[in-house]
Amino acid sequence: MTQKLSAEISPAMEQAKLDDLCINTIRTLAMDAVERAKSGHPGMPMGAAPMAYILWTRFLRHNPLNPLWHDRDRFVLSAGHGSMLLYALLHLTGYDLPLEQIKEFRQWQSKTPGHPEHGLTPGVEATTGPLGQGFGNGVGMAMAERFLAAYFNRRGHTVVDHFIYAIVSDGDLMEGVASEAASLAGHLKLGKLIYLYDDNRITIEGETSLAFSENVSQRFEAYGWHVQEIDGNDLRAITNAIAAARAEQNRPSLIRVHTHIAYASPNKQDTADAHGSPLGKQEVLLTKKALGWPVEPDFYLPTEALDLFREAIQRGRIQEAQWQTRFDAYAAAFPQLAEQWHHVLRGELPPGWQESLPSFLPEGGELATRQASGKVLNAVAARLPTLIGGSADLAPSTDTLLKGFEEFYLSPRGRNLRFGVREHAMGATLNGMALHGGVRPYGATFLVFSDYMRPSIRLAALTKLPVIYVFTHDSIGLGEDGPTHQPIEHLASLRAMPHLTVIRPADATETAAAWKLALERPTGPVALILTRQKLPVLDRRIFPPADLVAKGAYILAEAEAGPLRLILIATGSEVYPTLKARTLLEAKGIGTRVVSMPSWELFAEQPSSYRDKVLPAAVKARLAVEAASPFGWREYVGERGDVLGITHFGASAPGTVVLEQYGFSAENIALRAEALLR
Repeated sequence: MTQKLSAEISPAMEQAKLDDLCINTIRTLAMDAVERAKSGHPGMPMGAAPMAYILWTRFLRHNPLNPLWHDRDRFVLSAGHGSMLLYALLHLTGYDLPLEQIKEFRQWQSKTPGHPEHGLTPGVEATTGPLGQGFGNGVGMAMAERFLAAYFNRRGHTVVDHFIYAIVSDGDLMEGVASEAASLAGHLKLGKLIYLYDDNRITIEGETSLAFSENVSQRFEAYGWHVQEIDGNDLRAITNAIAAARAEQNRPSLIRVHTHIAYASPNKQDTADAHGSPLGKQEVLLTKKALGWPVEPDFYLPTEALDLFREAIQRGRIQEAQWQTRFDAYAAAFPQLAEQWHHVLRGELPPGWQESLPSFLPEGGELATRQASGKVLNAVAARLPTLIGGSADLAPSTDTLLKGFEEFYLSPRGRNLRFGVREHAMGATLNGMALHGGVRPYGATFLVFSDYMRPSIRLAALTKLPVIYVFTHDSIGLGEDGPTHQPIEHLASLRAMPHLTVIRPADATETAAAWKLALERPTGPVALILTRQKLPVLDRRIFPPADLVAKGAYILAEAEAGPLRLILIATGSEVYPTLKARTLLEAKGIGTRVVSMPSWELFAEQPSSYRDKVLPAAVKARLAVEAASPFGWREYVGERGDVLGITHFGASAPGTVVLEQYGFSAENIALRAEALLR
């Protein structure tokens, strides 16, 4: 009897021993990499290693040889400071991230930067580090998965069916963006969303109790999440909790995992010292001894552990092959859907889609560019079936509702997203949708509230995600809402952001051209800056074609009264009064050119020959006209030019009155311009 019992126990003991070996391999890789770099965050990977090990070896469906297989599960390390946890997992499971790259952690041109960067390191699903962003990204990924599953799957043919996992930290959950995104996820009942909360109770300054004493479990239950609470070193509990979360179909899941930062470090476990600094050479040696680990060599990889982790390669190959078999059957049954699948995953637009773009004529009456934008959106929506988006509770004001299409919160095929008054969550979830792929996301709010979502815009720009922002109520011209809602510095601020294309169209025709460009632009976010107030529609039978918006700036009206002496440059709603100012100047015999400059970024992309043609160096008298901060315009007007802008906050009054009082009339523009010739 005793002999039989021993035989039954032995395999379990061997598995437990192998589990410990694998977990400690993750821990020591993280320690060694941070120590070699003399920089980094060792504590989080050491404490979170058990949950990461269980998730990656027993649940996560992925193929290390094809990181872009679309029906893979997604894993987001929202706690991006613990990047060595992710790099260790990627290397160990067989991604194209050799040990040499682990040894180059945080070094120049390595694939292991201080925080994970999507597009740089194979297998990194999202650029994280600014806390809370990955949390929001995961929500967006789950939204995209639900929509695509509803759109493409058919009875007996499932081609979209995967989970979104993340490891989130105390810091993530303190950030407002995470609260916004958690509330939205609970409202949407995103059952494919599973977050492991690394509750180690330590931040940079010390214990979380310094500033964080809420009951997180109850908070998430109130949001409508499925919540569990487990010991982070109990592998069976971790396994059971993830399995239970996967079985929960109607609620997102938060697994609160109690862990110890810098686990097994004799002097630094459960201390803030281990959060953002190397343990130190002596402490690394002591920790390895406590783990029963060889102190030499560094970056030691036990064969048994590596073999177990590398099983992910064969497992992933089989999983993708099984999916491909299903997809082949799907393609045979639904060839048009299968073809569409390939198009949307490559980010391609359907042939001839642009034929649905509306045209605008002056006889149709004045239109705010936000209204023109809404007409464009609704005209192209039927031709772009995975264009999906909404606003932060401002759809009637931003004109971003897709008429005749379902609501996402009511139907998984719905294309109208209701973000609520959650600008930051909107920004982070848009990024998640773009990272997931298959959908083309857009989001809208007033330009002044772009501040609420700026960190997400920055990450979209950093990651070059094809997200479209619709920012309306773009200037003091919005009027009575006053200075709290009138953007001043926002255009300059957005233009300062690398890889973000800002377009401020002058009228409805430029707005249609701007949307075409935004949808066709393959990488990088685009911000459309639109008016509340109505504007005249430029007659393109007289003026050059609006598709010159793609050049960033173009000659809208040429000097006729004589040699070119003066150049007026304007954007958005200021273009029309600038044209009228030109008429006044030309009447005085002053040869005046008007340049519409909807996008600095697009203009900068043009060859110097084109830029010099539009803004010839010989013409020094230049006036830029824009109802916003003049910051940055000096590059285009030169030292002898001038800028008619705003260096103060606005005022509450009808928009026409505010613009007139602040000098944006044709008469004042002409006076400011003529003064440059004296």
